[in-house]
Amino acid sequence: MRLAGKRAVITGSGRGIGRAIAIRFAADGADIVINDLNVQGEALQTLAQVEAHGRRGVLIQADLSQTDQTRRLIDEAFAQLGPIDVLVNNAGIEKRSPFADVREEDYDLVLDVNLKGAFFTTQAFVRQLIAARRPGKVIFISSVHEELPFPGFSTYCASKGGMQLLTRDLAVELGPHGITVNGVAPGAIATEINRALLDDQPRVARLLEQIPLGRMGKPEDVAAVAAFLASSDGDYVTGSTYYVDGGLAWNYRE
Repeated sequence: MRLAGKRAVITGSGRGIGRAIAIRFAADGADIVINDLNVQGEALQTLAQVEAHGRRGVLIQADLSQTDQTRRLIDEAFAQLGPIDVLVNNAGIEKRSPFADVREEDYDLVLDVNLKGAFFTTQAFVRQLIAARRPGKVIFISSVHEELPFPGFSTYCASKGGMQLLTRDLAVELGPHGITVNGVAPGAIATEINRALLDDQPRVARLLEQIPLGRMGKPEDVAAVAAFLASSDGDYVTGSTYYVDGGLAWNYRE
């Protein structure tokens, strides 16, 4: 098991891609901090599946749009599980709106969760590593829309574009501390966040025509790449973004 003895914090791991990453990491031998806005709901299912692999799971509620809660999440993770080796910044939201109609409160919410939350969660994690002179790994779960336009989702694109450059910048700054920083950019993944798309079969058919591999992705596809980056197999990889999209990014037409 290539993550044996490791401990990981995975934000937004109550369901979807975050849950798949938590389960994959546990299957590979890691103990997991499961974070979500509500840890008494779907997060309990993630915990059960982590424990089914014989690993320890810890539930920590935190609203990552609030900077003080990002710090509390990391402090509690270290206190409850011990020194953390891997942080996966997965929590994210999107708000659909024509650009001309975007409300300031929606802009603030999307950017606060997707970018500011990931920024300050990472800062709290990195401070712990540097103080203890320990190496570590940071993984940002971004989106193909850090690169591709997504009309109607300007706030989401802005947050993921910021995450792309943050990944590269931190890789350079934190490399001397033995901390790697990488991104995973999913394409069309069959999760609840895409429920409206999944229920619209004509749209699904048009989308599949643009995916060279001919299918939508599964959360497990994303989790597999995250597990590679979290493991010793990814020790010499930093500042990279891996597109998990079946080839969509290079064949995309809006």
